[in-house]
Amino acid sequence: MPRRSTTHQQTILDRTLVVDNGAFSIKAGFASSTPSLDDCHIVPNCLARERDKKIWVGSEIEACRDFGEMAFRRPVEKGYVVNWEAEKAVWDSTFLNPKSKLSCDPQETNLILTEAPNTTAALQTNCDQVIFEEYEFATYSRHIGPSLNAYHDIQHIFGSPSRDTQAPASPAECLLVVDTGFSHSVVTPLYRGRPIQQAIRRLDVGGKILTNYLKELLSIRHYNLINEEHLVNEAKEKVCFVSNDFRKDLERTWKGASSTRKFPEKQQDIIVDYVLPDYNAGSTGQIRPHDPSLAARVKKMGAMANPGGIVEDFMTLGNERFAVPELLFSPIDVGMKEAGLPETVMQSLSGLPQGLWPAMLANILVVGGNSLFDGFMPRLEAEIRQLAPEECVVRIARAPNPIKSTCQGGAFLAADSTALQGKQVTRQEYLEHGGGWLSRIFTGAASR
Repeated sequence: MPRRSTTHQQTILDRTLVVDNGAFSIKAGFASSTPSLDDCHIVPNCLARERDKKIWVGSEIEACRDFGEMAFRRPVEKGYVVNWEAEKAVWDSTFLNPKSKLSCDPQETNLILTEAPNTTAALQTNCDQVIFEEYEFATYSRHIGPSLNAYHDIQHIFGSPSRDTQAPASPAECLLVVDTGFSHSVVTPLYRGRPIQQAIRRLDVGGKILTNYLKELLSIRHYNLINEEHLVNEAKEKVCFVSNDFRKDLERTWKGASSTRKFPEKQQDIIVDYVLPDYNAGSTGQIRPHDPSLAARVKKMGAMANPGGIVEDFMTLGNERFAVPELLFSPIDVGMKEAGLPETVMQSLSGLPQGLWPAMLANILVVGGNSLFDGFMPRLEAEIRQLAPEECVVRIARAPNPIKSTCQGGAFLAADSTALQGKQVTRQEYLEHGGGWLSRIFTGAASR
């Protein structure tokens, strides 16, 4: 370890890297005076191995053309970085590769990094050591991911006039962030940008569980796709939707062919054919309207050639389309003894003084990839309205880009050099005071 410094002077450099280190992907970019979504880049946060044993790291996977039976190794599990060996391989490829758009010199760069709420002290210490002792970033601050969303122009997201672009990006006074991502979903109430720890609530249902559930359903009803994570995840994103009347839609798809004759116009919007990708031909998975006669012929013939003469495989999907994302609202469907997302929001509010309830219910911001399911926002809003006190106004909005929202919020914070300087810790301070002091600084238990 380098010799400890005795200086107390804090220096904030001009270049700041914002990293939202998600379980499925890393959202990262360099902050600018006028932050935009184009500044944020999405990098797969994984190592992938092909059938021929070739390894792809991070963004390299974008050049891959055959995802058949691809095995993924993800550094983040249940929202927490538990494998820094794999994570450093992805970071090296992303931040230290001269050909990368995010290439930088850590010693000349400020770092804003996100973490999941309620991360254990041991994992935080590991992270701090990697940042300062291995990468040697000049300055660094660690934030709970949802908290960075408070630096957005929240009132503009809810339809009010935009804030003054010349004024510093101060955090929203009261904000309830619903973050539903790959590992889990978490509800975080924020007051002036700071999380209210005792009211944070977590639901252990995220995109990973939804993908695994869809793999099981498809493997039982159609093809064995247990080892096809990429294919099933892609199908989930294209075909799944949140039902606003689960029981009714389930009844409409329950009777199969006889139901099709009875309710033809109502079934057409649910039952679809999903054409599986052909990696040899370079084609991707596609949705098309369900054709019962075609399905019957294929069942007899075993396969069907499309107009171009290429033999294709497809699956007819019905209740799988809405039964999978239903887990976000009813985890008990697969035996998970947890409340759904609307109930989790109310559980979070129960940890707050009732005087804050109106302000929180009037400023609910939804982020995370699962919020992009068709029907998700109307269903969530309707169920929260049913549970909320009648005298409270419920306003709920999805971030303009729910996947990049946290990263962009960090960019708004970094654009204000004064606010950034108050949150960053220099490497010199870390070497002088140690990891315990750093943890107290980030939690607010100590001050400089």
